This record gives sequence, C-alpha cells and structure tokens, in this order.
Amino acid sequence: MRRKWRKHDVSMAGYLYIAPWLAGFFLLTVWPMIQSAYFSFTDYSLLESARWVGLRNFKQIFTDDASFVHSLKATLLFVVLSVPLKLAAALLIAIVLNKKLRGMHFYRAVIYFPSLIGASVAVAILWNNVFGINGLVNQLLSLFHVEGQNWIGTPSTALGTLIVLAVWQFGSSMVIFLAGLKQIPGEFYEAAAVDGAGRARTFFQVTLPLLSPIILFNLVLQTIGSFQMFTQAFIITKGGPVESTYMYALMLFDKAFAHFQMGYASALAWILLLIIAVVTALIFATSRAWVHYETEGR
Repeated sequence: MRRKWRKHDVSMAGYLYIAPWLAGFFLLTVWPMIQSAYFSFTDYSLLESARWVGLRNFKQIFTDDASFVHSLKATLLFVVLSVPLKLAAALLIAIVLNKKLRGMHFYRAVIYFPSLIGASVAVAILWNNVFGINGLVNQLLSLFHVEGQNWIGTPSTALGTLIVLAVWQFGSSMVIFLAGLKQIPGEFYEAAAVDGAGRARTFFQVTLPLLSPIILFNLVLQTIGSFQMFTQAFIITKGGPVESTYMYALMLFDKAFAHFQMGYASALAWILLLIIAVVTALIFATSRAWVHYETEGR
C-alpha cells in the first residue's frame, strides 16, 4: 500500500513541476489556435463582435485577393533561394571551424555573433543603409567604377537584399552542423584516405551521407522559419517596391492590425499553416532517398 502511495506522490510531483508549462501551453498556444480557427469563419474586426460568415474568407482569398498571390509568390521565391544558400553557407563555415586550431573558440563566437542580432530591428535598419543609394555596397562598387543603384528600391533586386540578410544569419544552422561533424567517427576519414579518396570525394561520399540527418533537421527548421519571415521585410522594404517583398506574414499582419480584418487574417494564418505542413511532409517524403541513418542495414 505504501508503495502505491509513493508512486502516486512521485506522479503528482511530476505533474506539479510541469504544471506551469502546461498552463502556458494551453493558454498561449492551444486556446489561441482554437480561437483563430473559429475567427477564420467569421467577420471580426476587433472592434465589433464576430459574425459567422462560413467559408467566405477562404473564398475571397483564393478568388478575389491579388495580394495573396503576390505574397505567396514572393514568400515561395524567398524560401526556395534563401534556405539552400543559408544551409550551404552554414555547412561550409562549420567545416572550416571544425579544425583544431589555436583560438578557434574565439573565431566561432565571432562568426556566430551576427546571428544573435540578425533578426533585430537595429540590423534591419543597418541593412537598409548598407544597400541604400548611398550605402556601403554602392561605395564599394564605385571603387571599381561601377555605377550603383538603389538595391532596396528596385523590384528586381529588393528581394535579393533580404535573401542576403537571411543567408548572413547562418549561425544557428552552423552550430548544429558543427555538432554533427564532431560526431562523425574519424575511422571513416582514415578509411577514405587509405582508399586514396581526395577531399571532394571524401566530402560527398563520407561527410554528406553521415551528416544527412542533420541536414534534414536544419532544412525543416529553416524552411518553417523562412515561411514566417516578417521583421526584415517590415523594417527594410515595407513589402515594396511593387509588392516584390510583400511576404505572407507581412500581408497577414496588415490584414489583422492595419485593416482590422482579424477573421480574414485568421483564415490566412490557417492557410499558411497548411502550406508549411504540406511542404514539410514533402521534405520528409523525399528524405527517404537521400537521408542515411547509422542504424540502417542492421
């Protein structure tokens, strides 16, 4: 009988420890999601009571909202270009930093530091000045007698400036890649050296296959984060010019807090959730062909 009471006390203690997290999860995540799901079928402006309209919001989004198409195209283009470039940069830097050199801890900290402040408003403003008409980029181009331009104010290059900023924030992916590289046994590289494999062959036949689960993890995280990119577009370009950087999250923000169309914005949020879920499912489905796990074949 005492053993049962002891097990019961241990279980209750565990529930008490996680009670604050559970309360926050249900109050700040689950309940808002339930409310958002309900509001997506209503006409709700924050100033008046919600009025049920059924599927009208979704019908309007898909048939009568040109901004939805522009924002979706801009967001998909941003994701397709920024995520691979960011992961490639992170992996390259991780390989360089995976060396046993004096002062390497300092170099790692310095290289990771931009990612700590990369999503801040201050860096977004700085980026605006770097790519402005009198910014650092044009000043460097003038040294080579190349005429500069307003990179942020030109529709064909504005999105590229945001992509460069996203790639510059490779720190979190780099740290994860670096941890994965340290877990690869040295015997694999020794065997490759005995077989006469060069650096390129060793990278593609040893490093990449053994690092593929880490690549999948980073790919999923960065893809989800890129679909939700907001701060940079809001501060640097305001969605312009000509909606070339009008990201999906920025459009959602405008509908909710600039036009007070909270019901419409809730519908947009659920569509974004569905898009992210589909893209993530496709990544996992294709991963069977290129992700290799250590336990395979046992």
